[in-house]
Amino acid sequence: MFEGSCVALVTPFKNGVVDEKKLAELVEFQISGGTSTIVPCGTTGESATMSHKEHGRVIDLVVKFARKRCLVMAGTGSNSTTEAIALTKHAQEAGADGALLVVPYYNKPTPRGLIEHFRAVARAVSLPQVLYNIPGRTGLNMLPATVIELARSEKNIVGIKEASGGTDQAREIVQALGPKFDVLSGDDALTPAMYGVGGKGVVSVIANIIPKDVVALCEALKKGDTQKAQELHARMTPLTKALFLETNPIPVKTAVEWLGLCSGELRLPLCPMEETAKQKLVKAMKAYGLSEAPSVRG
Repeated sequence: MFEGSCVALVTPFKNGVVDEKKLAELVEFQISGGTSTIVPCGTTGESATMSHKEHGRVIDLVVKFARKRCLVMAGTGSNSTTEAIALTKHAQEAGADGALLVVPYYNKPTPRGLIEHFRAVARAVSLPQVLYNIPGRTGLNMLPATVIELARSEKNIVGIKEASGGTDQAREIVQALGPKFDVLSGDDALTPAMYGVGGKGVVSVIANIIPKDVVALCEALKKGDTQKAQELHARMTPLTKALFLETNPIPVKTAVEWLGLCSGELRLPLCPMEETAKQKLVKAMKAYGLSEAPSVRG
């Protein structure tokens, strides 16, 4: 169901509130670039500092703006099972095509606790659900055995965004569950490697600024055009590295502002990019062939 280039969409803010006009423009930018799925309210979307009201509003708007021209996979995860159920129910009512549920963070549940958490959400809400494993953020690695058990028992758990830092876990999941289960890379740097072990796509940060190129990469990988995929990925690599010079989404918010797509405004405790790192990012963007917006140049 979910494959190809899935953008982890930034949330545009203006003077402390969600900039709904710019959000509409960002959705159009992604659709015009061929993005298969828009993922609002994830890590890159700064969901951790949005109120529940804002969270719901952003999902409502992205679904509305997308108008079924692409899929919408709403971020609805939480370290509270009750909260995750409520957010996922809202996403379903809003018309989202699926939900992305991060591994509960901070409280570090056991494997059995993870199973019970995700099972409770899956049984409370029929919306297709994609698990999200990112140990670097949550402090907990969800093992393949846990994913496999959940996928086999809960039919609306349809995939995983795998960001454990390698491909071993993804390979094990693919081998056990086959092609019907959607394994997505959670790391732009590992997209080709994930396809190599049977992955179907990427939830991409870099697609916020070069959606057409990420789509082209995914299409080349799907078709088995290794040479084109290698060329595209090699060209992207310096820019990908620059987008992670500081904690995501600080650099990508800086990048979208530089391109004139929306404000780079962040919410504390995230703060503006250090000038030295920003100059490295700008250098990488220029080397890639991107141009600063006239309004930014002043």
